[in-house]
Amino acid sequence: MAETEIPKVIQEPQNTCTENSNENPRERNPSGDNRSPRGRRGGARFSGGRGGGMSGGNRYSDGPDRLMERIMSISGPTHDLPPQETTEKKFSGRNRLYIGNLTNDVTEEEIQQMFQQYGETSELFLNKEKNFSFVKMDYRVNAEKAKHELDRKMVKGRALKVRFAPLDSTIKVKNLTPWISNELLEKAFSVFGEVERAIVLVDKKGKSSGEGIIEFCKKNSAQLALRKCTEGCYRLTASPLPVIVELFEQQGDIDGYPDKSLPRTTEFFKAREIGPRFAEVGSFEYEYGTRWKQLYELRKQKIEAIEREMAIEEEKLEAQMEFERCEFETKRLREELRMREADRERQKREWEMKERQAEEQRTREEELRRRQQEEMAMAIRRQEEELHRRQQENNLFLQGQAMRGGGVGKSYDPISNDCDGFGQPDGGSNMPVDPKTFMNAYNNMDRGSRRVYNDDRSQMDLRNTRVNMGGNRGSGRGNSAGGRWQGGNDRNRQNDYPNKRRRY
Repeated sequence: MAETEIPKVIQEPQNTCTENSNENPRERNPSGDNRSPRGRRGGARFSGGRGGGMSGGNRYSDGPDRLMERIMSISGPTHDLPPQETTEKKFSGRNRLYIGNLTNDVTEEEIQQMFQQYGETSELFLNKEKNFSFVKMDYRVNAEKAKHELDRKMVKGRALKVRFAPLDSTIKVKNLTPWISNELLEKAFSVFGEVERAIVLVDKKGKSSGEGIIEFCKKNSAQLALRKCTEGCYRLTASPLPVIVELFEQQGDIDGYPDKSLPRTTEFFKAREIGPRFAEVGSFEYEYGTRWKQLYELRKQKIEAIEREMAIEEEKLEAQMEFERCEFETKRLREELRMREADRERQKREWEMKERQAEEQRTREEELRRRQQEEMAMAIRRQEEELHRRQQENNLFLQGQAMRGGGVGKSYDPISNDCDGFGQPDGGSNMPVDPKTFMNAYNNMDRGSRRVYNDDRSQMDLRNTRVNMGGNRGSGRGNSAGGRWQGGNDRNRQNDYPNKRRRY
């Protein structure tokens, strides 16, 4: 009964150490002399070991987002992995020893001196209330040597019980494919925390048994891996099979159960009265021994039948998963193709819309340019018509003036804009009259004054427009047909039109 209580005693302080691992050691021991159990964690002796004291291991506890980033960083091909480091790590979890059956007056210094002769120590923990302690040795060989020599050693009247501490930071991984190695297993689970050791268990032929063991530096990392892999489906290869993670149950000490560990009770002496022997055929012992073996064989057969049935179900599930995976990939590709076609149709519609808009813009520009050309041509036509109309009006005006003059033997040619018979007596001819100049001169005449024109221009500009309407100077005085063009009302002006006076 005393031996069955040891695992409970071992488990309780380990949980206490792990839960309080983030406490400040100086809060428990203000003097800072590393006398308390937490003070030992931050001491100089522990600073050189694995874990780094109080400041180590925090880089893996920064939230689920950081965990997903680490998983994404290793989700690529794993064809070429570096070889696993085979050198033993110092102060690993496998070197932690449990010391039980201590006295109440034992001190940490005494335990330290007791184990220092076998190598360096770290993480010393002492519980005086329950009379046990934990200590971590630097290497496995030193831990085994200390365990072998100090176990059952008498200290202050009590026999020490030295065992390897249970590996609470170790997990067992099942459902591994044949293509998972030690290196891949360590790389896959290093995202949850620092890994001390990762191995894939093999059978007697050296082939993978589908199971592996992973030892973390900290218990929190093992719990995180167990929780994440239980809640989700963590796959290590292209296979859809997820891994199954369980806490590793240590079968016991490698030294087994020595005889000196047995309590010398009445049951012990009663069981040891008879030694090893074979039961005689036909005896009571033989009959019930045979029935016990048959029951064990039946149990074995049922287990094998269940295992075969489970293997068949696993094969069916694997084939179904492969089929579903192909169907899923097909649906995904179809959906991707549909999205690409929809995107192509959208781009095509956008291109057609842009082309239609460009065509409409081009049509509007051509229509605007055509209208501008038509307006320009119409304006030119109106200008030409206006000029032609003015020319006709001038010609009609000149023709009417010629007809009112009543000249004999004189005719007006509207095309040549000239009057026949209006030549000079000396045989010369005057230049044709410009209609615009004539109309301006006509409009500038001052009919209310004695002067004929109201501007200062030379009166010689209208010299060629004067028409001799009479046959001689005397007949023109009484003829009203001469009008003011001959200056009939201004006969007193001797200097007016000197050329005409010379002509007659």
